[in-house]
Amino acid sequence: MAEIIQKDGTWVFDGDALRLTPGRDKNVSLLRRELGELLVPLAALAGISFEQGKKSGRLRLRLRDGADPLLHATGGRLTEPHDPYQLLVESDRYGVTEYFVDEVRNALLLDQVPSGPVDAYLLPGPSVPLSVSAGDAVASFDGERVRLEWKWQAEDAKSAAGPRTLPLADITAVEWQPTVGLENGHLRFTVRAAPSKVPPKYDPNAVELWGFKKDPLMALVAAAVQARLPHPAARAALADARAADEPPAPAPAAEDDHDALLRRLRELGELHRSGVLTDEEFTLAKQAVLKRM
Repeated sequence: MAEIIQKDGTWVFDGDALRLTPGRDKNVSLLRRELGELLVPLAALAGISFEQGKKSGRLRLRLRDGADPLLHATGGRLTEPHDPYQLLVESDRYGVTEYFVDEVRNALLLDQVPSGPVDAYLLPGPSVPLSVSAGDAVASFDGERVRLEWKWQAEDAKSAAGPRTLPLADITAVEWQPTVGLENGHLRFTVRAAPSKVPPKYDPNAVELWGFKKDPLMALVAAAVQARLPHPAARAALADARAADEPPAPAPAAEDDHDALLRRLRELGELHRSGVLTDEEFTLAKQAVLKRM
Protein backbone atom coordinates (compact mmCIF):
# COMPACT_ATOMS: atom_id res chain seq x y z
CA MET A 1 0.00 0.00 0.00
CA ALA A 2 1.18 3.54 -0.81
CA GLU A 3 -0.03 6.64 0.99
CA ILE A 4 0.46 10.41 0.81
CA ILE A 5 -0.85 12.66 3.60
CA GLN A 6 -0.88 16.41 2.95
CA LYS A 7 -2.85 19.48 4.07
CA ASP A 8 -4.51 19.41 0.67
CA GLY A 9 -5.72 15.83 1.16
CA THR A 10 -4.78 12.19 1.59
CA TRP A 11 -4.34 9.70 -1.24
CA VAL A 12 -4.10 5.97 -0.55
CA PHE A 13 -3.46 3.23 -3.12
CA ASP A 14 -4.07 -0.41 -2.16
CA GLY A 15 -3.27 -1.99 -5.52
CA ASP A 16 -6.88 -2.11 -6.74
CA ALA A 17 -8.14 1.43 -6.21
CA LEU A 18 -7.16 4.90 -5.06
CA ARG A 19 -8.95 6.50 -2.13
CA LEU A 20 -8.89 10.30 -2.42
CA THR A 21 -9.84 12.21 0.72
CA PRO A 22 -9.90 16.04 0.65
CA GLY A 23 -7.96 17.82 3.39
CA ARG A 24 -9.41 20.08 6.05
CA ASP A 25 -7.15 22.99 5.26
CA LYS A 26 -8.95 26.29 4.65
CA ASN A 27 -7.48 26.41 1.14
CA VAL A 28 -9.27 23.22 0.08
CA SER A 29 -12.14 24.23 -2.20
CA LEU A 30 -15.78 24.00 -1.18
CA LEU A 31 -16.50 21.71 -4.13
CA ARG A 32 -13.89 19.14 -3.06
CA ARG A 33 -15.09 19.21 0.55
CA GLU A 34 -18.73 18.70 -0.48
CA LEU A 35 -17.79 15.97 -2.95
CA GLY A 36 -16.05 14.12 -0.13
CA GLU A 37 -14.03 10.94 -0.40
CA LEU A 38 -13.66 9.34 -3.82
CA LEU A 39 -12.85 5.71 -4.54
CA VAL A 40 -11.26 5.48 -7.98
CA PRO A 41 -10.86 1.92 -9.33
CA LEU A 42 -7.61 1.18 -11.11
CA ALA A 43 -9.58 0.37 -14.27
CA ALA A 44 -10.74 4.02 -14.43
CA LEU A 45 -7.19 5.38 -14.68
CA ALA A 46 -5.44 6.37 -17.87
CA GLY A 47 -2.30 7.63 -16.14
CA ILE A 48 -0.67 9.54 -13.28
CA SER A 49 1.91 12.34 -13.27
CA PHE A 50 3.84 14.47 -10.80
CA GLU A 51 5.10 18.00 -11.46
CA GLN A 52 7.73 19.33 -9.07
CA GLY A 53 8.18 22.96 -8.11
CA LYS A 54 10.60 24.74 -5.79
CA LYS A 55 8.22 24.87 -2.82
CA SER A 56 5.48 22.46 -3.82
CA GLY A 57 4.49 20.04 -6.53
CA ARG A 58 1.25 18.80 -8.03
CA LEU A 59 0.19 15.17 -8.31
CA ARG A 60 -2.37 14.53 -11.05
CA LEU A 61 -4.55 11.61 -12.04
CA ARG A 62 -5.74 11.27 -15.61
CA LEU A 63 -8.97 9.30 -15.90
CA ARG A 64 -10.12 7.39 -18.94
CA ASP A 65 -12.61 9.25 -21.09
CA GLY A 66 -16.15 8.48 -19.98
CA ALA A 67 -15.17 6.95 -16.61
CA ASP A 68 -16.39 9.78 -14.38
CA PRO A 69 -19.75 11.59 -14.76
CA LEU A 70 -18.33 14.66 -13.00
CA LEU A 71 -15.59 15.13 -15.60
CA HIS A 72 -18.04 14.49 -18.44
CA ALA A 73 -20.65 16.96 -17.17
CA THR A 74 -18.05 19.69 -16.60
CA GLY A 75 -16.29 19.06 -19.90
CA GLY A 76 -12.80 19.40 -18.44
CA ARG A 77 -13.55 22.92 -17.19
CA LEU A 78 -12.84 22.29 -13.50
CA THR A 79 -9.92 24.53 -12.52
CA GLU A 80 -7.09 23.42 -10.25
CA PRO A 81 -8.62 24.43 -6.89
CA HIS A 82 -11.76 22.38 -7.64
CA ASP A 83 -10.31 19.38 -9.48
CA PRO A 84 -10.52 16.37 -7.12
CA TYR A 85 -7.90 14.50 -9.16
CA GLN A 86 -5.08 16.89 -8.26
CA LEU A 87 -3.13 17.00 -4.99
CA LEU A 88 -0.78 19.74 -3.80
CA VAL A 89 2.38 18.14 -2.39
CA GLU A 90 4.97 19.89 -0.18
CA SER A 91 8.60 19.62 -1.29
CA ASP A 92 9.62 17.48 1.70
CA ARG A 93 7.28 14.72 0.45
CA TYR A 94 8.65 14.49 -3.09
CA GLY A 95 10.34 11.15 -2.44
CA VAL A 96 7.15 9.56 -1.12
CA THR A 97 5.21 11.01 -4.05
CA GLU A 98 7.57 9.51 -6.62
CA TYR A 99 7.22 6.12 -4.91
CA PHE A 100 3.43 6.54 -5.01
CA VAL A 101 3.52 7.32 -8.75
CA ASP A 102 5.71 4.29 -9.44
CA GLU A 103 3.34 2.00 -7.54
CA VAL A 104 0.31 3.18 -9.52
CA ARG A 105 2.13 2.98 -12.86
CA ASN A 106 3.40 -0.52 -12.11
CA ALA A 107 -0.14 -1.64 -11.23
CA LEU A 108 -1.47 -0.20 -14.49
CA LEU A 109 1.18 -2.13 -16.41
CA LEU A 110 0.68 -5.40 -14.53
CA ASP A 111 -3.12 -5.26 -14.92
CA GLN A 112 -2.74 -4.11 -18.52
CA VAL A 113 -5.28 -1.36 -18.01
CA PRO A 114 -5.97 0.34 -21.37
CA SER A 115 -5.90 4.14 -21.50
CA GLY A 116 -8.71 4.46 -24.03
CA PRO A 117 -12.33 5.48 -23.39
CA VAL A 118 -14.81 3.30 -21.51
CA ASP A 119 -18.42 2.51 -22.39
CA ALA A 120 -19.83 2.79 -18.83
CA TYR A 121 -19.27 5.04 -15.84
CA LEU A 122 -16.77 3.54 -13.39
CA LEU A 123 -17.51 6.09 -10.66
CA PRO A 124 -21.01 6.58 -9.24
CA GLY A 125 -21.18 10.36 -9.15
CA PRO A 126 -22.37 12.46 -6.17
CA SER A 127 -24.96 10.91 -3.89
CA VAL A 128 -28.55 12.13 -3.83
CA PRO A 129 -30.71 13.84 -2.66
CA LEU A 130 -28.70 16.94 -3.42
CA SER A 131 -29.55 20.63 -3.23
CA VAL A 132 -27.38 23.62 -4.15
CA SER A 133 -28.15 27.34 -3.90
CA ALA A 134 -26.10 29.45 -6.30
CA GLY A 135 -26.64 31.99 -9.02
CA ASP A 136 -30.28 32.78 -9.72
CA ALA A 137 -31.78 29.50 -8.40
CA VAL A 138 -31.77 26.63 -5.95
CA ALA A 139 -31.25 23.39 -7.88
CA SER A 140 -32.31 20.12 -6.24
CA PHE A 141 -32.10 16.55 -7.51
CA ASP A 142 -33.57 13.47 -5.82
CA GLY A 143 -32.48 10.89 -8.38
CA GLU A 144 -35.71 11.07 -10.38
CA ARG A 145 -36.37 14.76 -11.00
CA VAL A 146 -34.62 18.12 -10.99
CA ARG A 147 -36.34 21.05 -9.32
CA LEU A 148 -35.35 24.66 -10.00
CA GLU A 149 -36.62 27.27 -7.55
CA TRP A 150 -35.90 30.81 -8.68
CA LYS A 151 -34.39 33.46 -6.43
CA TRP A 152 -35.47 37.08 -6.43
CA GLN A 153 -32.51 37.91 -8.71
CA ALA A 154 -33.89 35.71 -11.51
CA GLU A 155 -35.32 37.34 -14.61
CA ASP A 156 -39.09 37.66 -14.93
CA ALA A 157 -39.00 35.21 -17.85
CA LYS A 158 -38.09 32.53 -15.30
CA SER A 159 -39.69 33.60 -12.04
CA ALA A 160 -43.09 34.38 -13.57
CA ALA A 161 -43.64 30.70 -14.35
CA GLY A 162 -42.76 29.62 -10.80
CA PRO A 163 -40.57 26.68 -9.74
CA ARG A 164 -39.70 24.24 -12.52
CA THR A 165 -39.62 20.46 -12.25
CA LEU A 166 -37.78 18.39 -14.85
CA PRO A 167 -38.30 14.61 -14.77
CA LEU A 168 -35.10 12.72 -15.39
CA ALA A 169 -36.79 10.89 -18.29
CA ASP A 170 -37.18 14.24 -20.10
CA ILE A 171 -33.53 15.29 -19.72
CA THR A 172 -31.22 14.33 -22.58
CA ALA A 173 -28.06 16.19 -21.52
CA VAL A 174 -26.61 18.41 -18.79
CA GLU A 175 -23.83 20.99 -18.98
CA TRP A 176 -21.94 23.02 -16.39
CA GLN A 177 -19.96 26.06 -17.48
CA PRO A 178 -17.94 28.19 -15.00
CA THR A 179 -17.81 31.96 -15.06
CA VAL A 180 -14.90 33.14 -17.22
CA GLY A 181 -13.94 36.80 -17.19
CA LEU A 182 -17.00 38.90 -17.89
CA GLU A 183 -18.98 35.94 -19.22
CA ASN A 184 -21.34 34.35 -16.70
CA GLY A 185 -21.41 30.61 -16.15
CA HIS A 186 -24.41 28.30 -16.11
CA LEU A 187 -25.89 24.92 -15.32
CA ARG A 188 -28.09 23.93 -18.26
CA PHE A 189 -30.37 20.96 -18.85
CA THR A 190 -31.30 19.92 -22.38
CA VAL A 191 -34.92 18.79 -22.32
CA ARG A 192 -36.90 16.88 -24.93
CA ALA A 193 -39.28 19.00 -26.99
CA ALA A 194 -37.86 22.19 -25.45
CA PRO A 195 -37.39 25.27 -27.62
CA SER A 196 -33.98 26.09 -29.01
CA LYS A 197 -31.37 27.30 -26.56
CA VAL A 198 -31.66 30.85 -25.29
CA PRO A 199 -29.17 32.64 -23.03
CA PRO A 200 -29.09 31.04 -19.54
CA LYS A 201 -30.33 34.31 -18.09
CA TYR A 202 -33.73 33.66 -19.72
CA ASP A 203 -33.67 29.88 -20.17
CA PRO A 204 -36.16 28.18 -17.78
CA ASN A 205 -34.03 25.02 -17.99
CA ALA A 206 -30.81 26.75 -16.93
CA VAL A 207 -29.30 28.33 -13.83
CA GLU A 208 -27.21 31.43 -14.45
CA LEU A 209 -23.98 31.66 -12.41
CA TRP A 210 -22.17 34.88 -11.59
CA GLY A 211 -18.79 33.71 -10.33
CA PHE A 212 -19.49 33.54 -6.59
CA LYS A 213 -18.02 31.05 -4.11
CA LYS A 214 -20.83 28.47 -4.31
CA ASP A 215 -21.04 28.41 -8.11
CA PRO A 216 -18.77 25.33 -8.50
CA LEU A 217 -21.19 23.33 -6.34
CA MET A 218 -23.63 23.33 -9.25
CA ALA A 219 -21.16 20.94 -10.89
CA LEU A 220 -22.25 18.38 -8.27
CA VAL A 221 -25.85 18.61 -9.48
CA ALA A 222 -24.66 18.27 -13.07
CA ALA A 223 -22.61 15.18 -12.19
CA ALA A 224 -25.41 13.54 -10.19
CA VAL A 225 -27.79 13.92 -13.13
CA GLN A 226 -25.16 12.87 -15.67
CA ALA A 227 -24.47 9.65 -13.73
CA ARG A 228 -28.12 8.64 -14.18
CA LEU A 229 -28.36 9.45 -17.88
CA PRO A 230 -27.39 6.91 -20.55
CA HIS A 231 -23.62 6.79 -21.00
CA PRO A 232 -22.39 8.79 -24.03
CA ALA A 233 -20.99 5.60 -25.58
CA ALA A 234 -24.40 3.93 -25.30
CA ARG A 235 -26.11 6.92 -26.94
CA ALA A 236 -23.59 6.88 -29.78
CA ALA A 237 -24.11 3.15 -30.32
CA LEU A 238 -27.89 3.64 -30.37
CA ALA A 239 -27.60 6.45 -32.89
CA ASP A 240 -25.41 4.27 -35.14
CA ALA A 241 -27.88 1.40 -34.88
CA ARG A 242 -30.78 3.65 -35.80
CA ALA A 243 -28.87 5.06 -38.75
CA ALA A 244 -28.09 1.54 -39.98
CA ASP A 245 -31.77 0.54 -39.76
CA GLU A 246 -33.04 3.58 -41.65
CA PRO A 247 -33.73 2.92 -45.34
CA PRO A 248 -31.88 5.16 -47.78
CA ALA A 249 -33.73 8.25 -48.88
CA PRO A 250 -35.53 7.65 -52.18
CA ALA A 251 -34.10 9.40 -55.21
CA PRO A 252 -36.32 12.19 -56.56
CA ALA A 253 -38.58 11.19 -59.40
CA ALA A 254 -37.46 12.30 -62.84
CA GLU A 255 -40.57 14.35 -63.41
CA ASP A 256 -40.15 16.12 -60.07
CA ASP A 257 -36.55 16.96 -60.93
CA HIS A 258 -37.60 18.22 -64.39
CA ASP A 259 -40.26 20.49 -62.88
CA ALA A 260 -37.74 21.89 -60.40
CA LEU A 261 -35.34 22.74 -63.22
CA LEU A 262 -38.12 24.50 -65.15
CA ARG A 263 -38.94 26.57 -62.06
CA ARG A 264 -35.25 27.43 -61.78
CA LEU A 265 -35.20 28.64 -65.38
CA ARG A 266 -38.19 30.90 -64.71
CA GLU A 267 -36.48 32.29 -61.59
CA LEU A 268 -33.31 33.01 -63.55
CA GLY A 269 -35.33 34.82 -66.20
CA GLU A 270 -36.99 37.02 -63.58
CA LEU A 271 -33.63 37.82 -61.98
CA HIS A 272 -32.24 38.74 -65.43
CA ARG A 273 -35.18 40.99 -66.29
CA SER A 274 -34.96 42.76 -62.95
CA GLY A 275 -31.27 43.46 -63.45
CA VAL A 276 -29.95 41.25 -60.64
CA LEU A 277 -28.13 39.03 -63.17
CA THR A 278 -26.03 40.41 -66.00
CA ASP A 279 -26.37 38.99 -69.52
CA GLU A 280 -23.23 36.91 -69.04
CA GLU A 281 -24.31 35.60 -65.64
CA PHE A 282 -27.76 34.71 -66.94
CA THR A 283 -26.33 32.87 -69.95
CA LEU A 284 -23.94 30.80 -67.84
CA ALA A 285 -26.62 29.91 -65.27
CA LYS A 286 -29.14 28.99 -67.95
CA GLN A 287 -26.65 26.73 -69.72
CA ALA A 288 -25.89 24.92 -66.45
CA VAL A 289 -29.63 24.22 -65.91
CA LEU A 290 -30.16 23.09 -69.49
CA LYS A 291 -27.27 20.63 -69.21
CA ARG A 292 -28.93 19.05 -66.16
CA MET A 293 -32.18 18.70 -68.11
